[in-house]
Amino acid sequence: MANSSGTVLTMPNLFPAPSTLIQAFSGCSAFSQSVPERPSKRASKWNARHELYPVWSAADDAKNKAAKLSDAAVAEFEKASNKAQAKVGGVELYSAKFYAACTVGGIMACGLTHTAVTPLDLVKCRRQVDSKMYKGNFEAWGKIGRAEGLRGVFTGWGPTFWGYSVQGGLKYGGYEFFKKYYADLAGEENFHKYKTLIYLAGSASAEFIADLGLCPFEAVKVRMQTTIPPFASGTLNGINTIVGKEGVAGLYKGLYPLWGRQIPYTMMKFASFETVVEMIYHRLPGSKSDYGKGAQTAVSFTGGYIAGILCAIVSHPADVMVSKLNANRQAGESFGAATGRIYKDIGFGGLWNGLPVRIVMIGTLTGLQWMIYDYFKIFMGLPTTGGAPPQEEKVTAKTN
Repeated sequence: MANSSGTVLTMPNLFPAPSTLIQAFSGCSAFSQSVPERPSKRASKWNARHELYPVWSAADDAKNKAAKLSDAAVAEFEKASNKAQAKVGGVELYSAKFYAACTVGGIMACGLTHTAVTPLDLVKCRRQVDSKMYKGNFEAWGKIGRAEGLRGVFTGWGPTFWGYSVQGGLKYGGYEFFKKYYADLAGEENFHKYKTLIYLAGSASAEFIADLGLCPFEAVKVRMQTTIPPFASGTLNGINTIVGKEGVAGLYKGLYPLWGRQIPYTMMKFASFETVVEMIYHRLPGSKSDYGKGAQTAVSFTGGYIAGILCAIVSHPADVMVSKLNANRQAGESFGAATGRIYKDIGFGGLWNGLPVRIVMIGTLTGLQWMIYDYFKIFMGLPTTGGAPPQEEKVTAKTN
């Protein structure tokens, strides 16, 4: 269309385009309408193709399943814990039931963990008696396994289990008793002032008694592990063999060095654990009660592992001497004479044979022991061991 000046005028398009109508009324039509697809962006060579990595989805599935299993395990733990607490009628702190629960926790903590590391203990004892027997742990286990089979790698597990179950029960239960007893004697104010001394005294008293139960089984264990082939087939057979040849005194000929090893070890184990756990909670935000069961037992494991390293170093010379005395002490030879003869043979350096192995073993053992012990206390509705010191209350004087 042209105007009077000859210019061509174009009429504006008043109607929408067909594609716009299709998009606007596609949901209202009785017939299916095809909507043109948007061109897909070209994939960059740097973008990963997820269909080539099905393990990603498998990992997510595994995580979800693990979370469900964890929740189910927690629910079952709570159910069993409530049932156990209802059966015993609740456990009051420092009651007979409390000390009985601590004794059972100690049995589980020490008996199970010491038995689990029997292969490490076997190599340690043999290398303490003869440092040239094996060059390393794996060589030792290989030789023992080829010669005696898997059972040979666990030589001495029977007396280990029974001995350290007895010792663990008396040690942990006794420690809780003596700690409370000495704290009451000292009074609340002196307890907070001299608590480390009370921890040391309580643990030493408990270990002194616990070693009387451990010593016969320790004698059988060490002899089984340091004689090739083992002198006895089991715990009872070993006890009968020693008593038949040497009398009951033969089971206790390693008692003094056992006290020399175990009492410093346990003093360090309990006092350093209490101190480390207190330091951890002191540096964490909030108070101990703000953390859940899992976090508290993780703190127990950490404190126990650090304490175990210190224990291993302090008690190792006596541990070497215990192994030597049980294996090489001659009939009728006095303790002093035997100790002097052995020290003359091995020297000061010989007292430290097998220390790296023992640090790994005792560190892991002690960490697991405290974790198991405190988890059992949680199971019975009791608080975990150790914690931050109570906050000092500031008293302000009132003026009239």
